[in-house]
Amino acid sequence: MDSRGIRIAGLVALSALLLTGCSMASGGSDSGTSEPDIGMEAPADGGGVAPRDEQPFTEDEQAGSIEEDQDVIKTGWMAITVDDPIDSAAEVAALVDAADGRIDSRNETPGTETQQARATLVVRIPADRFDDVLADLRELGEVDSVQLDSTDVSQQRRDLDSRIESLQTSVDRLRSLLAEADDVGDLIAIESELTTRQSELDALTAQRDALVDQVDYSTLTVELLSEGLAPEAGPNDFWSGVVAGWNALVGFVSGLLVLIGVMLPWLALLAVLAAIVVGIIVLATRGGRGPRGGAPKTDGEGDRPA
Repeated sequence: MDSRGIRIAGLVALSALLLTGCSMASGGSDSGTSEPDIGMEAPADGGGVAPRDEQPFTEDEQAGSIEEDQDVIKTGWMAITVDDPIDSAAEVAALVDAADGRIDSRNETPGTETQQARATLVVRIPADRFDDVLADLRELGEVDSVQLDSTDVSQQRRDLDSRIESLQTSVDRLRSLLAEADDVGDLIAIESELTTRQSELDALTAQRDALVDQVDYSTLTVELLSEGLAPEAGPNDFWSGVVAGWNALVGFVSGLLVLIGVMLPWLALLAVLAAIVVGIIVLATRGGRGPRGGAPKTDGEGDRPA
């Protein structure tokens, strides 16, 4: 390899070292940076501490800034009993749309005489509007159960950002080397490394974007149920008992008549088949009987021996 090829190879190795140095620097920046003395102010006479009301940040402001830096994924599940789940599902969709959210899935099952009506929606709500929409959903009916979960992914977000930044720096450097290289071997080596780094960068970017979407839009599953079917009230006095018994008897007789009507054609067919079988048996029995045997008839002067 000539001197120019050696120089290009050295530049590639240098870019790898720069990538490693950026990763180490981003990982150690949090631990190596000292926290500033918030609220401390040097007076004009050179000593002492500034009064509390002169501090630039209050404790509430500090807590608020910390909460804003956190990335939290919120998920939840809510079951509500409503009068009409189908109509309530439309109301849920309207509430989510008003909050600039979206609906990922929606399933509706109309009610029947034996089955409750129900609807299930999986909605995505902006994180800053999640509590407001949750309060509005509670007004739709009787809340049966609620489950809310929160997951802090701040560290994961920072790690992804750091790795993406380092890879982007490496990709930019490799593109510069690719523009300067004129040897075919060097071009192939740089392009191969550039393709690998770019693929890693795209994968990490997609992972970071999916994580950001989960943070920005909270996920809530809303299950809407109708009230259970009420059982019929039983008799509570003598006459209502008589009526209930008569209705039961009429129902039994009606069912029995229906059963007889269904079985009548089959009974007729079985009767015909039975008559045929009996006829065959009778004919076979009569045909098997022969004339009764007896002594042969002879005249009075039968053969006598001489």
